[in-house]
Order: sequence, then C-alpha cells, then structure tokens
Amino acid sequence: MTADTAAHSIWSPLRRPAFRGLWTGSALYFTGNAMQSMAASWLMVERTGSSFLAALVQTAVFLPMFLLALPAGVMADTTDRGRLITTALAVQAGIVLLLSLLAMIGWAGPATLLVFTFAAGCCTALLSPAWNTSVADAVPREEMPQAITATSIAWNSARALGPSIAGFVFAAMGAGWVFACTVLTVFALMYAVRRHPPKAHVKSKLPAERLWGGTLAALRYARYSPLILAQLLRTIAYAGTGAALWGLLPAIAAQQLKMGATGFGFLMGCLGTGAVAAGLVLGKVRARMGLERLVTTGCVLFAVAMLVAAYVQVHLVVYVTLAVGGAAWMSVMATFNTATQSSAPPWVRSRAAALHTVSALGSFAIGSAFWGAISGVAGLPATLTLAALAMVAGITLARYFPLRIGDVQEVTPGAAWEEVYVKDVPRPDDGPVSVEVIYRIRDGEAEEFLHAVTQLRDSRRRDGATLWRVYRDIGDPSRYVERFIVASWADYLHQRARATLADQELEARVREFLQAGEGVTMQHYIAER
Repeated sequence: MTADTAAHSIWSPLRRPAFRGLWTGSALYFTGNAMQSMAASWLMVERTGSSFLAALVQTAVFLPMFLLALPAGVMADTTDRGRLITTALAVQAGIVLLLSLLAMIGWAGPATLLVFTFAAGCCTALLSPAWNTSVADAVPREEMPQAITATSIAWNSARALGPSIAGFVFAAMGAGWVFACTVLTVFALMYAVRRHPPKAHVKSKLPAERLWGGTLAALRYARYSPLILAQLLRTIAYAGTGAALWGLLPAIAAQQLKMGATGFGFLMGCLGTGAVAAGLVLGKVRARMGLERLVTTGCVLFAVAMLVAAYVQVHLVVYVTLAVGGAAWMSVMATFNTATQSSAPPWVRSRAAALHTVSALGSFAIGSAFWGAISGVAGLPATLTLAALAMVAGITLARYFPLRIGDVQEVTPGAAWEEVYVKDVPRPDDGPVSVEVIYRIRDGEAEEFLHAVTQLRDSRRRDGATLWRVYRDIGDPSRYVERFIVASWADYLHQRARATLADQELEARVREFLQAGEGVTMQHYIAER
C-alpha cells in the first residue's frame, strides 16, 4: 500500500486500539438508538395511523441536539469528558428501561412515546460533542478524515442493521423488548469509554470559561470563521431538505408500498447499506472528485431517491434507489462533518462538532416536523417532490459559501507576540476591556497597510472581540491605532491564547509596514462607568 493510499484508507484509524474500542462501542450504541427510533415510529403508526405523529418521533429524537448540543460542546471543551459521557449514558439507560416496561404493560401511548424519546435524545445530545472529540483525539490529525468516515460508517451501519433487527423483534415480541435491547447497547458504549477514557484537558492558568460565555464564544467563532460558517449553512440546507425522506419513510412504507414493520425496517436498512458501502470508498472518491463536486453529486442523487420513493411502487426499484440515496447521504454529511472538525482549533473543536450536530440534526428535526405537516395537507408525492426540488436548489449555495478543509496553520495554536504586563492585574470579570494596538508605518504605504490590517478583523472578532476598528491619528499621518473591545479581562486572556499560526502570519504581514526601528505598542483600558 502506497503512502497516498494509506492516507485515504478507512482501515488506518481502526488499527489503533483506543479508536477501535471506542468505534466498536459506538457502533453498538448507534444500533440501539436506531432500534429505539424505529420501534417508537412504528408503534406510533400502529397506535394513531398519523404520518405527522410518526414524523414527530424523529423530531423528538433529534430536537434535543438543536437545544442542548452547543452547551454540551462547551462542557466537553471545559470539563471532564469521560465523566460527562458516562453520566449521560447512565441516565439514558434508566429512561429507556422505564419506557421498555411501560411498553410491555401497554401504557406507552403517543404522548409517552414522544416524551421518553425526547428525554433519551437529550442524553445523546449531552454526550455527543464530548464523544466526537474523544474519537478524533484518538488518532493523529492526518487520519482524522478517515476516523470521521469510519464513525459515519458505524452510524449508518446502525441505520441499516438497527431497524432491521428492530423490525423482527417488534413483530415477534413487541416494542417493549426492542427498547430493552437498546438498554444493553447503552451499557456497551459506557464500557468502551471506561476502557479507553478520553484525553484529559491540558491544564491552563487562564480563568475557566463559563457555560454562557463559552456558548457565545462558539457562536462568535462560527460567525467570523468563513470556513466553519460555510460548512454549517450547507449542512442546514442539506439536512433540512433530506429530512423529508427520513421522516416520512414510515408513511411511505405503510401507505405507498403497503408494508408492515419488517418492510419498514428493510427500507431503513437499504438506506443504511448504501451509506456503509459509500463509506468504504469515500476517502478515495473525495480525493479524486473534490469537495464541491462530491456534494453536488450527492444532492442530485438523494433528490432522485426522494422522487422515486414518491411515485414508484415497485419494491425492487425502491430498494435499489434508497441504497443509492443512502450512499449520497453518507458522502455529503461525512464531508461536511470532516470539513467542520478539521477546520477548528483545539480550544473550540468540541463546540465545532456540536455546531455541526446542531446544524445537521436540529434542521433534521425541524425539517421532519415541517415535511410531516406538509404531507398531511398535500400528500406524500407532492411533499417529496417539493423537498427534492429544494435540495437541488441548495446546490447554488456553493457559489456564496464554498467548502474547504482548513490548513494545519489555521488550527495550530501559536504563541503570543508579547506578554501582557500591567501594574495592577484586573480581576477576571472586570471589563469591558478596550485594547489599542499602535502602529507607526512608513510613508506612502497607508493603503497597503489598511488592506493588511483589515485581514485581522475576522480573527480578532472570531476569538473574542465584540467591536473592531482602525483609526488614523489626525495629528500624525504615520500613526494608526487598531482598537477592539472584549467583554472582560478573562475573555481578553482567552482571546490571546486562541491565536493560531495563521493569525500570527497575518500579524507578521501587518508589522512589515512598520518604520525602521519601530515596534508595536499596546495599551489596555478597563471600563469604569
């Protein structure tokens, strides 16, 4: 195997014991979650016959991601990841065990299904960012894309295998026993995390980030990082439109194809099987096609799958098309996920993973409810046609929000240019803080200097500044002042620590305009009124 082939091989991260152990545990856990989701969806169809309520089960599964994933990402970046994961798993096991007992005695009505499904989803949302980062940390950076793809294979294998198993168990023993099997898979992931605990955070002398401040920091980073923003917006568009097929699949099975629980599980299995097959070759295909061409192809193929599901009633044709759609779904979503996590520096990586989760599953949950409501009025064929057209239209986002994986310099922390020396060190909560960076530049180079210094705006604001401007000294044409505001002294110290090698390269270009013998002068001010 050549070096290039090894770099794109799905087996490379699986040769590492820690990653392999976590991957195996997660594969079982994902399978259990897929079984639970399938059983809840089909039980809802049996009890109510409502396609809207069936789609609402998917909303209950994924809406917690929209609500909790970002705060969970902050906790994953600032607390003990292993403890966070195992605590969430323990609570989830208790919730699903109670749901299993209620289903066995016939007390699991529509409201009960939605409430317990939502509660279990909350646990998954709380552990997901910490788990995603722990898996990424188990391999070197160059193997991260393949590690993420391998994880996606585990997830999509679960989407294929879980519903199929659940369909047989449901038909033979009922929904309660499906939920009981889910509890066992939760314990499997708990064992894997205890066996291969996540890496501990590097101890820092900086003040600890608080939940709300850390959440704002993540949102600010995404807003002012063109790479992350593009990936998140593209994910929202793709997942929100694709949710129509996933959310309405129980209704498609029952109404369009006249299937039972086993048939519905098989349809889910076709989507998952296609996704797994795509994952095995995704690294090589992505290297050959490039990000944009791969995403465009995936959008078109998944749109075709929705149209076939809407109008074709020949089972074999639907099976094959859904497998192709699953391959497209896997290829696009894994590409978005890889681009997001690979483009975020360590301090915000869990939060970047959380933002991807919020974008993907939050829009998926809302999309499921939206398309379910539309189907109740317009019917399945019209709804799926509209969703397919919307997905194809989303391809135009590439013009305004192009995809790119961040370079090593963009995610590697760099040392600050100068240490901060102040006579009386402010308290961490003191602020806002106004920072002035003073430059004396050579004559005749003002325009070039302003172009260079403007490149610092996004990095300053991305890492913590709330306002940023550059001022020219009216009394001294060679003197320019870069001024930005940070909410507190603690936030300013964090901002300085977040600078990457790429940020330092930008600062170095700005300093090239300084007069001979001149250095950069910094002034700090604390608001008093």
